[in-house]
Amino acid sequence: MENYENAAGSGLVMIVYFALIVIQIVALWKIFEKAGQEGWKAIIPIYNIIILLEIIGKPWWWLLLLFLPIINLFIYVMMCHLTSQSYGKGIGFTLGLIFLSPIFYLILGLDSSIRYLGPAGASAQTF
Repeated sequence: MENYENAAGSGLVMIVYFALIVIQIVALWKIFEKAGQEGWKAIIPIYNIIILLEIIGKPWWWLLLLFLPIINLFIYVMMCHLTSQSYGKGIGFTLGLIFLSPIFYLILGLDSSIRYLGPAGASAQTF
């Protein structure tokens, strides 16, 4: 009986995990399209980060910084903030992207009132 319970729990975890992946793909697809990129680029691992860096106006080599422990946390926070600014949002939205990313990336991608303004908001001051 215990084995069936573990299998059921594992199955539920897998369903939730795959649902979060699908949500992230849909959100990034729409975010990329708003920025004038092709949506399919959201599906390709690593390449989607390079495209996101292009959207927020940062060089591709920032991707390498994401592989460095501790530094990657700061880079991730900066990328979330620059993504918020690129779509005309502020620090509150940045916090949402950091702590509730599946929800806030969906909002960013699916809300038709949110427009891409250019890398980091084009005129917004960045880090």
